[in-house]
Amino acid sequence: MIREIERKAASGLAMVVFLLAAGGALTWALVGAIRRESVLGGVVLSVAFVVWIVMLIGFKIVQPNQGKVLQLFGSYVGTLKQSGLWWVNPFYAGHGISLRVRNFETAKLKVNDHQSNPIEIGAVVVWQVVDTAEAMFEVDNYDQYVHVQSEAALRGLANQYGYDAHGEDVISLSGRTAEVAEKLREEIQARLAKAGVKVLESRISHLAYAPEIASVMLRRQQAGAVIAARRLIVDGAVGMVEQALQQLSQKQMVRLDEERKAAMVSNLLVVLCSEQSVTPVVNAGTLYQ
Repeated sequence: MIREIERKAASGLAMVVFLLAAGGALTWALVGAIRRESVLGGVVLSVAFVVWIVMLIGFKIVQPNQGKVLQLFGSYVGTLKQSGLWWVNPFYAGHGISLRVRNFETAKLKVNDHQSNPIEIGAVVVWQVVDTAEAMFEVDNYDQYVHVQSEAALRGLANQYGYDAHGEDVISLSGRTAEVAEKLREEIQARLAKAGVKVLESRISHLAYAPEIASVMLRRQQAGAVIAARRLIVDGAVGMVEQALQQLSQKQMVRLDEERKAAMVSNLLVVLCSEQSVTPVVNAGTLYQ
């Protein structure tokens, strides 16, 4: 694999001053040779002028957060990464690569989750080129490569986890968003390692059931929420009944046999667990009449 080599270059401002001075001196010398009608001097100075013009091609401008990849007749020789005006070998070919942070949003992919439920998923990926040589020479088009491999990693991630969690310690796409985002970043980074790209952040931007099962899954989620709420209500009611019986027993306000306790527990549970207001009924007799 080709690794990045950071290359130093001569100061462009210094070379501007030097070439201006050299150009003035060559012009003065050429005018003198023409006046003296010196053929040899004219030929030498003409060649020097050609060299001077070729040297003008060696100036390279590097923008902030940009790398300039240098090649000499097809061979990689280094990368200029410090911004400014520089002068290098005029025969170096320079190709600019942005080192700025970029981001893009994948298309909304239709895939199957871990439970084989069809879902729609999309993600936002934040990335940056960190090795200009790899980005330039290891892949054909690193920008397109990042997009394609990110979508492939997102598909693979969706197959590993379910949309909803069916347990407390189970990681799901909708439940453990932070862990899923970190896993997605690792998956994309593993695929882009050879392209000289670093994935800074990735997160799911769109997550939904596919339209053909969305209504069914919504009803299932609603049923699960109702069951969880009823379970919480029942647990609270049982605790309140237990506390009431303990306080009655400790304060000896009334003595209840097992049958009266059962009736009291039944009445309290009906009152506490009912979804509607309960109308009390006054019993003037006894439990055994």
